[in-house]
Amino acid sequence: MSLQRRNALRRRVVPAALGTLGVLSLLSALPAAAQPAPAEHRPAVPPPRQVTAAEARTDARLRSLRDRPAALRAFFRQLPKGGDLHNHLSGAVSTEYLIELAAEDGLCVDTATLTALAPPCGAGTRPAADARTDRAFHDALVRAWSMQDFPPGGNGHDHFFDTFGKFGEVTWRHRGKLLAEVADTAVRDNQFYLETMVSPASEGAKNLAAQVGWDDDLAVLHRRLVADGKLDELVAEARREADDGDAEFRAAEHCGTPQARPGCGLAVRWISQASRGSSPERVFTQLALGMRLAEADPRFVAVNLVQPEDWDSSLRNYTLQMRMVGYLRTQYPKAHVSLHAGELWPGLVKPEDLRFHIGQAVDVARTERVGHGVDLVHEDDWRRTARTMADREVAVEVPFSSNAQILGVKGADHPFTTYRRHGVPVVLSTDDPGVSRIDISHEYRYAAATYGLRYPELKDLARASLEYAFLPGASLWQDHPTTTGYRPVAACRSEHPGLPVRGASCRHLLAQSAKARLEWRQEAAFTAFEQAQGG
Repeated sequence: MSLQRRNALRRRVVPAALGTLGVLSLLSALPAAAQPAPAEHRPAVPPPRQVTAAEARTDARLRSLRDRPAALRAFFRQLPKGGDLHNHLSGAVSTEYLIELAAEDGLCVDTATLTALAPPCGAGTRPAADARTDRAFHDALVRAWSMQDFPPGGNGHDHFFDTFGKFGEVTWRHRGKLLAEVADTAVRDNQFYLETMVSPASEGAKNLAAQVGWDDDLAVLHRRLVADGKLDELVAEARREADDGDAEFRAAEHCGTPQARPGCGLAVRWISQASRGSSPERVFTQLALGMRLAEADPRFVAVNLVQPEDWDSSLRNYTLQMRMVGYLRTQYPKAHVSLHAGELWPGLVKPEDLRFHIGQAVDVARTERVGHGVDLVHEDDWRRTARTMADREVAVEVPFSSNAQILGVKGADHPFTTYRRHGVPVVLSTDDPGVSRIDISHEYRYAAATYGLRYPELKDLARASLEYAFLPGASLWQDHPTTTGYRPVAACRSEHPGLPVRGASCRHLLAQSAKARLEWRQEAAFTAFEQAQGG
């Protein structure tokens, strides 16, 4: 039984509570008894969502906190927020922790550029450990390695991306420790799942790409990579690297001991990233490695392309890279794909470069999710692209803070409401929360304040973050929940989230599906949250 039906047994459902959530409430729930419309008859915008009495009271609580910043922050911290699906591990760690890791590893810092360097510390450098006692030096590193105190009107784009080169010497050494810090933060923010991006076997991929070279015939190029087990050797290297990271993570978190830290309980999956600014043969090799790895190791689920989309090489090779992904999808059908696409804005690139990036990611690469997608309305035939995304349930990953910091796009300029109006699934994400100096709670709070979202809409955004995760197994929700509503499948419709599962069919679903288990866990968390808020 859905939360809505369960509450209806205890108290009257309040369909008019909160007024009407309106046509922008696309991540919505209908009464459990409603049946999904055939795909060809589904409206792009669902009818207003019915709201339970518990949800109405929780929303009233939220509105009562608008002038109480500390209490409002606590509300959003406690709000169950599902998963973070767009997260770069190296950019997710707090800058203060990066500085401490640099000190522990005996790294040096170039005093002119504030770039971390391997020891020994020579002329023009100083030990990173000096930041432990020299507050001015510490604060300078924080500003250089993040967006802290970045001046309004400055070139946020370049400063944001430059940070990765400055602290890169720190992050490659400690995947497990980085994950431990990020996982603990996610759990504190009441999240249950994380997909985070890394570059597996990066040096090996670079060397293999140089060995194999380039061929315009992608099938020929792929055969070269797999010949004599070369790509499989790289997959094995990436898996050993992941094993080492897992061991470091478990040690840092004290997993399996009485002192286990919160992050031990977080479900984590890896997305393999390819550097889109690299040579075509290296990009193809990284993509092939990531997709082969996703089919060989359940810890890895997908591939993505990273680095600035507006670089000359990224623009020049964009169409080729979409063709690469499209081809590799035919070779690795079990691997998932999420692509940075449309992280562009007028003035950053020429008008002709704004016309097709999201469209090609959807049509050529057949991506399952789009990261950023900011330039949507500047693309050719963008309404068709939005309809296609809605029909295929291609979700858009929205990190509000980095969009504002990198592109200067926020508020009404951001296509957030446009995607929702067209029935495109939307998931809120952090991108690089360490660099941006934010967390996922901040992004939910921003969405509520900027777009007037009510609690039921925030709840459905959080549901979407698990529904469109690359988790194995069947969903707890019936078909196309963005436009037909978050209604439990028949097997679990009579169950009460937060109470023991009674029916054999629902128990079977939860036992067999990692996705449904996390979604059920989230529903139980919503029940507890609403009760704690007076709902």
